[in-house]
Amino acid sequence: MRVVGEYEVDDRRERLDLDVLWEFLSTEAYWGRWRTRDQVEAAIAGSWRVVGAYSRADGRQVGFARAFSDGVTSAYLGDVFVVESARGSGLGKELVREMIDNGPGAPFRWMLHTADAHGLYRQFGFEEHTKGRFLEREGVNRESLR
Repeated sequence: MRVVGEYEVDDRRERLDLDVLWEFLSTEAYWGRWRTRDQVEAAIAGSWRVVGAYSRADGRQVGFARAFSDGVTSAYLGDVFVVESARGSGLGKELVREMIDNGPGAPFRWMLHTADAHGLYRQFGFEEHTKGRFLEREGVNRESLR
C-alpha cells in the first residue's frame, strides 16, 4: 500500500469493491459496457494483478487497474479508470505507475489498447505502433455468429 495525497494505492484483491467496479465498467467504460457482471467479476478474478485506489477519508474505492500476464515476460494492462469525483488528482498516473513500474512486472513488455489517455501512457514509455510488429485480430461480434 502506498499513500498518494488523499488516497491510497493498493494491490490487495480483498480490498476491491466489486460494486464500484461493476458500476463504472458497466456504465462509463466505453471499452466494455457490453460485459455482464459475471464476466467482469471473472475477468477480475482471473487477472494476474489488480491495483485499486481508495479514499483515505472513508476507504471508498475511486480507481482501478488490472493486468493479465504470463508472469515472466509480458503483460496486458486493462480496465484503468478513476471515478469522476477523484479525477485531476494524479491517480490515473499513480495507478499505472503502481501496476507497471512498482510491481513484479516492472521488467515486462507491456501492452494495452485505448482510444484515450495516450499522453498518460506515453509517460510510461508506451508508443503507438505502426512498425508492423504488433498484429491484432479484432473481437468477433458474438451476435453475428448465431
